[in-house]
Amino acid sequence: MPANKYALLRYRIIDRCLKNTAKMYPSREDLRAACEEALYGSGGDAISLSTIDKDIWAMKNEGELGYYAPIAYNRQHGGYHYTDPDYSISDMSLGDEDLQALRFAVATLDQFRHVPLFKQYESAIEKIISRVNISPNPEDGDLEKYIQFEKSTVSGGIEFLGPLLDAIKNRTIVRFNYRKFQDNVEKSYNVHPYLLKEYNNRWYLIAWNTERQSVATFGLERILSLEIQSEKFKVNTHFDADLFFKHSIGITETQHEPVRIVLSFSGYTGRFLITQPIHPSQKVLSQDDLRVDLELYVLPTEELYNFILGFGPNVRVESPESVVLEVKSRLQKTVHLYA
Repeated sequence: MPANKYALLRYRIIDRCLKNTAKMYPSREDLRAACEEALYGSGGDAISLSTIDKDIWAMKNEGELGYYAPIAYNRQHGGYHYTDPDYSISDMSLGDEDLQALRFAVATLDQFRHVPLFKQYESAIEKIISRVNISPNPEDGDLEKYIQFEKSTVSGGIEFLGPLLDAIKNRTIVRFNYRKFQDNVEKSYNVHPYLLKEYNNRWYLIAWNTERQSVATFGLERILSLEIQSEKFKVNTHFDADLFFKHSIGITETQHEPVRIVLSFSGYTGRFLITQPIHPSQKVLSQDDLRVDLELYVLPTEELYNFILGFGPNVRVESPESVVLEVKSRLQKTVHLYA
């Protein structure tokens, strides 16, 4: 069976340990700890001794790997070594397809380095790069020459991600000062944090508002200060994150019921949305070269209206009448701005 990417990384780490002349004859525990430290960081038990045993066997015997590594156990020193001191699997590079996939994965992870919550993984990314020897070379060229990832701006409030995540996991009440965009008035909240959610490069906290006794949404960039309280809370049994956002486009909280919305798009725009659906409820009602009619079963949120208006003359709301009137009203106000 072909080795997965994590197994290939462990083989490289084991190889490095066996080639380390400063600490010769590493034990099974030494190899296990080295793999765990390199891949997951210290302080855990993500890799077992039996996994190391299987790795050593595969390095010695697995034909599809082609290593046939001369690994032996030295009873006198209580550890493993290469019987051929010049041997190393580093001389046997990964295939082009594997290297390209790993480069792509590392480049994707690199997009999160600016987020404090993921800062702890920065060294792990660098370790993975060095373990598999995937740094760019002159013949291959830089990945950035062929693929450009979206560079998002850093939204405010990301410094609260770590503390809020801990509070959610530990079910600890949090208190914060908050300033809404609408009225610019600062207010204090005591909430039970339930969920962190990202939307359009912004982070939001979904929490139980103890004052209103309801679930509320708070933008992290509007939190001015945060205090983690010692008091614990119990999650409201009626809250389900999947159900809460099941009919949502966006993050806006609404008390409305979801409605069936029919949108008629120009042919090009409609075909684009068929390949990248707006929402899981999306259904194609009809399509031809000129028009594509789509049906959605969603909440009439602010994000939905902004989404529809963003397509300008390439979309028309067919039903229901309430959504037709709201979009029409917003378009009239837009035209009035240019009167």
